[in-house]
Amino acid sequence: MGIRITPSILNSDVSDLRAQLDLIATADWAHVDVMDNHFVPNLTWGLPVVEALVPITPVPLDIHLMITDPDRWAPAYAEAGAQSVTFHAEAASAPIRLARELRRLGARSAMALKPTTELDAYLPVLPELDMLLVMTVEPGFGGQSFIDPMLDKIRRARRAIADRDLDIRIQVDGGINPDTIERAAEAGADTFVAGTAVFRAEDPAGAIARLRELAEAGHARAHRH
Repeated sequence: MGIRITPSILNSDVSDLRAQLDLIATADWAHVDVMDNHFVPNLTWGLPVVEALVPITPVPLDIHLMITDPDRWAPAYAEAGAQSVTFHAEAASAPIRLARELRRLGARSAMALKPTTELDAYLPVLPELDMLLVMTVEPGFGGQSFIDPMLDKIRRARRAIADRDLDIRIQVDGGINPDTIERAAEAGADTFVAGTAVFRAEDPAGAIARLRELAEAGHARAHRH
C-alpha cells in the first residue's frame, strides 16, 4: 500500500480554487474540509462547492466532514462524485450503516477519530472502512501543531488492522510537515493531509515530492524493524 499525499485546500487561496487544485496535480488526492460551525467552531464550504470542484479537479477529492448528522449529509458527497468521504465517529449515530451506504454509492468509506476519542470503541466498524483518519490535532482549524501522543494511537490502529487482516489506509491530519511526516509514517500512517506545508511553500509540487520522500523513508524504516 503506497504513500498518499493529500493537500488540504483549507490552506489554499480560496479565491481561485481551480488554479490551486492545478498546483497540487502531482498529489494523490485533494483534501476538502467541510465544517459546519456546530461540530467544530469553524465554517468552511459545503456540498455546492464540492459539486463545482468534482468536474474540474485534476486529482480525486477526499472529503472530510466535520459536521453534525453525517448520517444524513455524507451520502450526498458520495453521490456528487467524491472518491473518498470521511465522517466523524463522534458525530455518526449509525457508523456501520453509514460506511456501507458510502460504499454502495461508489465512494471509499472513511471514519475519523478526534484526539481524545478511544480507538477500541470503534473496532467493530473497521471491516466496513477503506480508511481510518487519526486526527493529530483538534479538528477545526489549519496550522496547528502535531500532537505527539497520537503516534501511539496510529501504532495501535495499524496493529488492529493487521490483526484483522484488513486492507485499510490510515490517514493523519494535523500538523503534518517535513518535521512530523516521517514519524507518522514509521508509526503506521500511509495517507497524509498537509495544508500549510504545501500551499505556503514557494514550490507546492516540490513540497509534495519532499513529503512523499520523507514518508516513504519512515515507512521503509518501520518495515525494517
